[in-house]
Amino acid sequence: MFDTLSEKLQGALDGLKGHGKLSEADIDRAAREIRLALLEADVNFKVVKEFVAKVKERAMGVEVLESLSPAQQFIKIVNEELTALMGSATTKLTFSPRPPTVIMMVGLQGSGKTTACGKLAKFLVAQGKAPGMVACDVYRPAAVDQLKTLGEQLKVPVYDEGTNADPVDIAKHGVEWARQSGRDVLIIDTAGRLHIDEKLMNELVRIRNDVKPHNILLVLDSMTGQDAVNVAVQFQEKVAFDGVILTKLDGDARGGAALSVRAVTGRPVKFASTGEKLDNFEYFHPDRMASRILGMGDVLSLIERAEASLDEKKALELEKRLRKAQFTFEDFLDQLQQVRKMGSLQSILGMIPGLPTNKLKGLQIDDKAFDRVQALIQSMTVEERRHPELINGSRRRRIAVGSGNDIHAVNQLLNQFKQMQKMMKQLGSGKGPKNPFQMFGM
Repeated sequence: MFDTLSEKLQGALDGLKGHGKLSEADIDRAAREIRLALLEADVNFKVVKEFVAKVKERAMGVEVLESLSPAQQFIKIVNEELTALMGSATTKLTFSPRPPTVIMMVGLQGSGKTTACGKLAKFLVAQGKAPGMVACDVYRPAAVDQLKTLGEQLKVPVYDEGTNADPVDIAKHGVEWARQSGRDVLIIDTAGRLHIDEKLMNELVRIRNDVKPHNILLVLDSMTGQDAVNVAVQFQEKVAFDGVILTKLDGDARGGAALSVRAVTGRPVKFASTGEKLDNFEYFHPDRMASRILGMGDVLSLIERAEASLDEKKALELEKRLRKAQFTFEDFLDQLQQVRKMGSLQSILGMIPGLPTNKLKGLQIDDKAFDRVQALIQSMTVEERRHPELINGSRRRRIAVGSGNDIHAVNQLLNQFKQMQKMMKQLGSGKGPKNPFQMFGM
């Protein structure tokens, strides 16, 4: 996410480190590099101009020029201005005191709007809500079927009247259906087009006027950069949306849409879709995103992901076992499966402070290695998992054949496990490595 922008911004700021004091020439040079980085990231020109002007104005003041650590102070200013550019605070949905809360989803065809409806529904279920969805896209082939399939997958009911009814009537009837069926949130999936036209906008305005939604969310494909911002401006003029859902952020190396849309439209980014899976969906946190762009990590998101994914009871059980110097392949497999729930290793490493994105960019992390290790362990008997010392030559051959691997893979796993077992014993006795990355040989 935003790899190219992160690399260039971090490069511009790295040039300031080690300076005892910053001169105006140093600040001018850094500001020029930041300006080029943002323009190459497809950030709106006016937004870049104002951003760089604010950074320079603050940097030329006493807080940097008279600081004992001017480079750190300059980086702090860039971080604060990036956060302000994207909205300062996280903005959440507005919920009505009288259900159902109506959320109207708008956007162009191809932006991922229908999938975003499903992701939002799953997100709301996790928040303790009982959402329903309404299929108002009667023009795109299979749009209704796609929404119904998502509903079945999520066990979230979908209201539809086929493809021959008027979308405005479907939306009105859907609100009444939600009220009668006890749904406290209703997500309306509206039609999109390949481009903005009067028919599209007029239909959206009619739905908005008749249904009076509590939230109107514009779904934008972040990878389209300035085009996404231009689309947002036109939707804002006609529909007056409340916030933005940015899709495909995991594939956006530049970040132009994320950095421009609020400054241009005055409306915040509320949600970020960061992957293909339905649970790759979260509130957009400007401060955390700014930290990640500047290579400072995102500890809060990492903690939240861990809390949502990891089993606290199992963690306590493992702690007790470590104190007794016990660590088996069963423990290892259990920990492996819990880490997998948190997402890809690449995304997890990107949240850890001190691991700049320009260092991670060339790092090849094979998440399928998890599958291979899991297959190897599951090919062992229960006795072998608990007592790896029993695994002799014939057992290794059986494990290799059963898992679809070779003897070398079995030997490699056993050697790695011995090292991890030794380290776990050290952790249990309080003598383990102070730096957690030593555990992974990093």
